[in-house]
Amino acid sequence: MDYFIHSWALVETDDIGAGTRIWAFAHVMADVSIGEECNIGDHAFIESGVRIGNGVTIKNNVLIWKGVHLSNYVFIGPNVVFTNDLRPRSPRMPLMKEKELVEADWLAETQVEEGASVGANATIVAGVTLGKYCMVGAGSVVTKNVEPFVLVVGNPARVVGRVNELGDRVE
Repeated sequence: MDYFIHSWALVETDDIGAGTRIWAFAHVMADVSIGEECNIGDHAFIESGVRIGNGVTIKNNVLIWKGVHLSNYVFIGPNVVFTNDLRPRSPRMPLMKEKELVEADWLAETQVEEGASVGANATIVAGVTLGKYCMVGAGSVVTKNVEPFVLVVGNPARVVGRVNELGDRVE
């Protein structure tokens, strides 16, 4: 095995790249693909169908649901939450039990492009794209696409500047 899984982590996939580390109490479901040299923190939950590139950092208590795709060198700060359904309802509700639940009817995929960073406690609403090397400020709620190299903050997140590949603000 050329990756590390903490003895208290629950990992149900074997599609894990060399040098990746998965820490205590993380739960990685089956049908998750994780690239090389990633770091997945304590208490992270990664649902089936998630795709994670190389060199990705996922800090503690992060929730990543089916339909989320993280490209290479993405940083996801602690307590970040992704969503995957724009009209969520409990499938146990009587009206929903009568409806044929087809994944294509509810799953809204989210793309996080190379080098993007998402700050602590941010929420990423389903169906958006976070552009290359963009930066989402801590506590932000992203409801729309974020262009590459753009810095967004707030609820809802709004553009407040631009950043370079290192995350420094630029004019």
